[in-house]
Amino acid sequence: MSSPSYRVWALPGLGEVRPGDDLAKLISSTEPGLADGDVLLVTSKIVSKAEGRVVAADDREAAIDAETVRVVARRGALRIVENRQGLVMAAAGVDASNTPAGTVLLLPADSDASARAIREGLRETLGVDVGVIVTDTFGRPWRNGLTDVAIGAAGVRVLDDLRGATDAYGNPLNATVVATADELAAAGDLVKGKAEGLPVAVVRGLGHLVGGEDGARAMVREAADDMFRLGTSEAVREAVTLRRTVREFTDEPVDGGAVRRAVAAAVTAPAPHHTTPWRFVLLESASARTELLDAMRDAWIADLRRDGKSAESVAKRVRRGDVLRRAPYLVVPCLVTDGSHHYGDERRDAAEREMFVVAAGAGVQNFLVALAGERLGSAWVSSTMFCREVVRDVLGLPEGWDPMGAVAVGHAAQAPRPRPEREASAFIEVR
Repeated sequence: MSSPSYRVWALPGLGEVRPGDDLAKLISSTEPGLADGDVLLVTSKIVSKAEGRVVAADDREAAIDAETVRVVARRGALRIVENRQGLVMAAAGVDASNTPAGTVLLLPADSDASARAIREGLRETLGVDVGVIVTDTFGRPWRNGLTDVAIGAAGVRVLDDLRGATDAYGNPLNATVVATADELAAAGDLVKGKAEGLPVAVVRGLGHLVGGEDGARAMVREAADDMFRLGTSEAVREAVTLRRTVREFTDEPVDGGAVRRAVAAAVTAPAPHHTTPWRFVLLESASARTELLDAMRDAWIADLRRDGKSAESVAKRVRRGDVLRRAPYLVVPCLVTDGSHHYGDERRDAAEREMFVVAAGAGVQNFLVALAGERLGSAWVSSTMFCREVVRDVLGLPEGWDPMGAVAVGHAAQAPRPRPEREASAFIEVR
């Protein structure tokens, strides 16, 4: 029985690619000797050139902006971004190498479609059934050096899902999904080179990988499954963006450990006089939540009736506050003013308390942002501030603890609607 093996080589003689060129015909003209089951590895740069994805170098920054949907990290002029194809890479893939001076190349608009067009063209011109992978060069987190990966594919099994199988020792494979297309792309890069003008390579001997039409898009990890989406200091800004008020929750339980980690972030907020003015009461049991919310509802109804509100108005306002009941987890942040100064002067004492209130707000904001980083939705509702005595009594809190609203916590039942754009300059005055 022979050992598994494959062969990989670069195709010479392709020549310069220009806008409008038919890549399948150009590749066929080199008499590549392709056979059924081969995998063709095509550098994205020649695909971009053929598709006219060329812009003036002076427009590079604007081109990066146009191709970017999310900035993942930034250091000086370098930006790591998510582009329109869902790829996370430097400068959205806008590249000034292997292109005429004064120009830069954008990635293909749809690399999977580009791969399909080349595959179908080769079938028409050469009568062969091959797989096609469009490749580009990536850096990688935690690893030095660059490698080619698949950004487009046609007729190739891009992922090899081994889950459910067993290894040589009989151990079950529970998480093994092999990035086959990336492995093929890297193998081709070893023979294509970056400066030799060899943008196409062929892999032979792995015909069992040819077939299927998933495309390389299937390799892009969904945001909900990306544990490292918020992995840099710049991600703090992303977490702030993710922090949205959520009013509808699923029944999925909330991990108390995640809430405690969010509290740990909350208590790093600034505070006056080196104090620690935050306390967080975690209502983890359904009975504790129900007892508090029932008591708050009764107090609120009594207030509304004293205000002369009609029964219909009272019922409507109570329903509006039901977001806390729909949450599987509640947190009551409290302000503690131990360590505050007392001046015996109304103006200065009022300012002193305001400092502590601002610190409490900073702590709650930290808490909400950290919950977003834990992929938990939240809503900060002010209702406990209107019945502090009731809240203290039901929860058995010390007299000096001032409830500063309540935070509903849970898994969002649906994605939030797009946030209205706010121009920062509208909130700035410069003196």
